[in-house]
Amino acid sequence: MNPLALHPCCVPPARAGRSRRRQAGFTLIELMVVLVIIGVLAALVVPNVLDRADDARVTAARTDVANLTQALKLYKLDNLRYPTGEQGLQALVARPTAGPQAANWKPYLDKLPTDPWGQPYQYLNPGVKGEVDVFSWGADGKAGGTGRDADIGSWQ
Repeated sequence: MNPLALHPCCVPPARAGRSRRRQAGFTLIELMVVLVIIGVLAALVVPNVLDRADDARVTAARTDVANLTQALKLYKLDNLRYPTGEQGLQALVARPTAGPQAANWKPYLDKLPTDPWGQPYQYLNPGVKGEVDVFSWGADGKAGGTGRDADIGSWQ
């Protein structure tokens, strides 16, 4: 048998058409197997990815709370007191106009962050769990909660 006889350039036209039709696409079974595999992988991966997003939001909120707490400590160092509850966290970005004057005030932050769920951070002076409290209500935007809905604060 001549080895060139099996080469595609040497295949007679009638035989070439049949082999091209067989190789032109995927069978229904092949497509179904691929779709089942993709479905199984998605079922395994998607829940893990969604949990990671919640973990990242909680970590970002904890970092923001820590940064706000540090800015408040600097404010207290310069002005001998924390901003009042009325002045709030806004006193870190703009000189307070109400309440006790901050004689040595300077900008402590460029702007106030919002929590990862789009809500403003809360500030209490006097605090319930510390001298001052800085916190986020969590994913549900309400006091209390568990899991991703739990409050995230300076006392943690």
